[in-house]
Amino acid sequence: MEIERLVQEQKNWYAKGKTRSVSWRIGALQTLKRAVLAHEKEIHEALQQDLGKSSFEGYMCETGMVLSELSYMISHLRRFAGEKRVPTPLAQFHAKSFTSPEPYGVVLVMSPWNYPFMLSLEPAIGAIAAGNCVIVKPSAYAPATSAVIAKLIRSCFSPHFAAVVEGGRAENTKLLEQRFDFIFFTGSVAVGKLVMKKASENLTPVCLELGGKSPCIVDRTANLKRAAQRIAFGKYLNLGQTCVAPDYLFVHEDVKDRLLDEIEKCIRKQFGENPLDNPDYGKIVNEKHFRRILGLMREEKVRIGGAAKESTLQIEPTVLVDVEPSSPVMQEEIFGPVLPVLTFREISEVITYVNRHEKPLALYLFTNSRKCERQVLKSCSFGGGCINDTIIHLATSAMGFGGVGGSGMGSYHGKDSFELFSHRRSIVKKYNWIDMPIRYQPYQEWKRLLLKLFLK
Repeated sequence: MEIERLVQEQKNWYAKGKTRSVSWRIGALQTLKRAVLAHEKEIHEALQQDLGKSSFEGYMCETGMVLSELSYMISHLRRFAGEKRVPTPLAQFHAKSFTSPEPYGVVLVMSPWNYPFMLSLEPAIGAIAAGNCVIVKPSAYAPATSAVIAKLIRSCFSPHFAAVVEGGRAENTKLLEQRFDFIFFTGSVAVGKLVMKKASENLTPVCLELGGKSPCIVDRTANLKRAAQRIAFGKYLNLGQTCVAPDYLFVHEDVKDRLLDEIEKCIRKQFGENPLDNPDYGKIVNEKHFRRILGLMREEKVRIGGAAKESTLQIEPTVLVDVEPSSPVMQEEIFGPVLPVLTFREISEVITYVNRHEKPLALYLFTNSRKCERQVLKSCSFGGGCINDTIIHLATSAMGFGGVGGSGMGSYHGKDSFELFSHRRSIVKKYNWIDMPIRYQPYQEWKRLLLKLFLK
């Protein structure tokens, strides 16, 4: 269906008001959940084809996350969608004040290739729960998963309510020319700026989930074995193609060598002696990104890994040492299995470095010092993060996930998703049995005195 006509037909269908029913929305989410379960094998096969993901990782990081979000939203939606009473000022006596959420209308969800199923469906779940119609635009870099998403959505819903637009840059451009009521985008900073620019032409609100260079900090008090295990997991999951992966490591100089020894042991334990022969290791999404990552490694000192296999677009879990802050690998988000290591003597050095750059999407701190923990949390601005772990802060529907500053705007997951895709109206219901005359002319001294009593 032509994009312009699809958007208009969704607007026409939305105007009929069917999605205003909370029961209808719950039914739609239940239908979607059944479809995800029914298509689970196809989804995992598509993820394997696009990114080399094993079925275990596909479930852990994609379908399982989507099912968990669906279950959470189905269980909590009636409460989220209810009116909320708020206090009424005495000056407005006698009245009832409350807020009431309403959907925006027709929503566009633009998703990336690195977690192509989860990052398409989770925002769509929030849009549906809030009562919107939704158009999902998956990434052209994950064509197999995009096709499965399109098939899944078609099996559940009429395109007048929920639809998938497949394709590449031409389709993205055409979609951004339409007037949506809300746009949700996950991807690079450069494209995020373009999306915001296009949205501004129609004053369309946006949520931008971007990225950036997320620091991982290990101080001298940290449990090094546990830190190494969790850093290796978070960094090399999906071959580092994770927006919240630790992008670079700041380690106290006294424990650097011991930590790197432990990381090397963890890499061998998790991925084997020859990770490129591990069938569950995955691959870089395409040749363009494969060569870009190799370019960032050039001229750097490799401490662990470094090998690559062009035929399968794979790069070993790699650690770089003696990295300078001015090195190319420190100038852009790596989005690959390469971890540059810098050292520090005082935690204030790390705080200064982090605060001189764009606010990161995530920050990870490994420490057993409450003082260090408080100092970093108080001094650094970032989207979200973990103390003594990596990436797991986004794996819950009970907390919102989002960026700040250069790493994005807006937050979703669970209740935050419902609120994100809703406009919350403020309403005062005034009763007629009494009317305070204070606001009406003529203005008199006794009214002024009474007004100052109410408003102070």
